[in-house]
Amino acid sequence: MLDRVVKIKRCAAVVKGGRRFSFAAMVVVGDGQGKVGWGYGKANEVPPSVQKATKQATRDMVNVPLVEGSIPHQVWGSFGAAKVTLIPAGAGTGIIAGQAVRAVCEACGIHDILTKSYGTNNPVTLVKATVEALKQLRTREETAALRGLSVEELSA
Repeated sequence: MLDRVVKIKRCAAVVKGGRRFSFAAMVVVGDGQGKVGWGYGKANEVPPSVQKATKQATRDMVNVPLVEGSIPHQVWGSFGAAKVTLIPAGAGTGIIAGQAVRAVCEACGIHDILTKSYGTNNPVTLVKATVEALKQLRTREETAALRGLSVEELSA
């Protein structure tokens, strides 16, 4: 399992004796074979928040169809103010993406992809938008089965 800490946020609560800090961690987990998930954990220290996020991410993983190290077709995903477009790329292109989207693609096992994010640059919402986009992906076989056709009939 590959896990990447995308963001650690520090929150301060002002109490009688001063400030009390707590931490929130955003983690992306994947198997490098087409499964990916994200988790968000909060605790009073950094390591427990990362552990909580990792546990949630492994629980909520989604399957992503991969075609030769890339994705089957172009797709849009959005969450809140974040919008992400994922475009398949030829072999050798690499992952052209920002930090948050790159973490999701690497954990998923995608090697070649072009991406563009619009709206906010908040890593938490960008990760959620990217996973939403990956959930929409379908292979040619899945699309043909949904329409009740064979792959040859779909191409014609």
